[in-house]
Amino acid sequence: MPIAKTHAISLMGLTGTVVEVEAEISSNLPSFVLVGLPDASLLEAKDRVRSALANSGLKVPGQRVTVNLSPASVPKQGSSFDLSIAVAIAVASNQVKIERLAETLFIGELALDGRLRPVAAVLPRVLAGKRAGFRRVFLPARNLGEALLVDDIEVLGFDCFADLVRGRASDILEAPSEDTSTSDHDLDFSEVRGQELAIEGLTIAAAGGHNMLLIGSPGAGKTMLAKRLPTILPILTSEQAIETMAIQSLAGRPISVNSISDSNFALRPPFEAPHHSATEVAIIGGGNSVPRPGLISLAHNGILFLDEATEFSAKTLDALRQPLESGEAVIHRAIGTAKFPAKFQLVLAANPCPCGFRLSASKRCICGYSSAQKYLGRLSGPLLDRIDIRLIVQAAGQKRLRTIGDAVASADLRARVVRAREVAADRFARTPWRLNSHVPGHVLRKQFAVSRSAEVQLEKLLEAGNLSMRGLDRCLRVAWTIADLADSGSPSAQDVDLALMFRGPEGFNANL
Repeated sequence: MPIAKTHAISLMGLTGTVVEVEAEISSNLPSFVLVGLPDASLLEAKDRVRSALANSGLKVPGQRVTVNLSPASVPKQGSSFDLSIAVAIAVASNQVKIERLAETLFIGELALDGRLRPVAAVLPRVLAGKRAGFRRVFLPARNLGEALLVDDIEVLGFDCFADLVRGRASDILEAPSEDTSTSDHDLDFSEVRGQELAIEGLTIAAAGGHNMLLIGSPGAGKTMLAKRLPTILPILTSEQAIETMAIQSLAGRPISVNSISDSNFALRPPFEAPHHSATEVAIIGGGNSVPRPGLISLAHNGILFLDEATEFSAKTLDALRQPLESGEAVIHRAIGTAKFPAKFQLVLAANPCPCGFRLSASKRCICGYSSAQKYLGRLSGPLLDRIDIRLIVQAAGQKRLRTIGDAVASADLRARVVRAREVAADRFARTPWRLNSHVPGHVLRKQFAVSRSAEVQLEKLLEAGNLSMRGLDRCLRVAWTIADLADSGSPSAQDVDLALMFRGPEGFNANL
């Protein structure tokens, strides 16, 4: 009874498990049996593989074909196992011989006519295969560009199963998909006038990785400012870019090799801005059966911007608290637990009251005090406590616009941010942290001394009750970032005052 073995990858989140695909051709009555905990879409592989073999010039074995997916305890979903099953059957029936079969990974869906169709999550599968020691991967030609992002593994793409049998690999990459957000990346702070304080706050947030809240009346410029924040962030490292694109691949977003070879697009930090009607599952991640990454994971190494933040459900907003602390989203389902990285920078924008004009200098607010407090109260205290910079944005009047000088370009702001991050990285070189916002407060207080003037200033604020210990830690993080931007060594009393201004007073909502 001939038996052949090939290999595929099963994913749970971004964690890949090697699946051994065993095909046996026995002398029993003709049948096709697939075992090993397949889901419904994988069970349908029997019909796809049978037709694809016949339409690729190969004989469908007229005997009992048994395909086992091992280990049986690992759930397997989707159509990406089609190619591995077809190759195993073709090898077991002595119709195909493939060199280095044991070190080759097979990924791909088969059409009935034998064409190889692209599948989602190729990048995390290839990365998992590389970690498992595989030296080569066969996959659909349209997934070739995505797989080529992984170094030190041979990648061969094929248009159809017949080409694979004949050894005719394709060298044509998938054309790059249109990027609908390209226009957002063409934005620049040089277009913004009259918002110097807000721009400085955004620069501090970018330099230290601080979460930020922008509050202001409609038309004040909150969204305009937030959309330009990615333009002053440092580009991603190659490792970060691969990690971010692996999540996007898992979510089914198209990725082209041209993206990273051109560098500008793929190395930009991601920017996700969901509508306020987005569900908790859409933002955090989840699903009815197979866990899928949410927008907080798609924003990994980048920014999650929630415009009209008070309009999001309270449950969704509070669900952000745990990922903000841990840097990952953990999704529990009956078939298993999936972990998705979620180290994102949170930027919130909100009106100060239901009518929106509580802080406006030109329009009268029609909301009462209690109504405004209830409105902003949708942002819970525990969530606000995780926001380091809370800034009121005022609309710039025509008189002010006529008197201000030239605005600063994003490139110049980015240079300041990059330099500040380099200073922080040098300071934290022997620690697991690289950004001020990530360092625990007790570590910052004990291991990294501030100037005497800053220490005295912080003690005064504590004694006067203007700052809690938790607020002190947040203020201290921002003060360190301000000092890094000035390359002054350690925070001064003036840096602490400025950090407190950007942080806002205790009971921020009540003081608006």
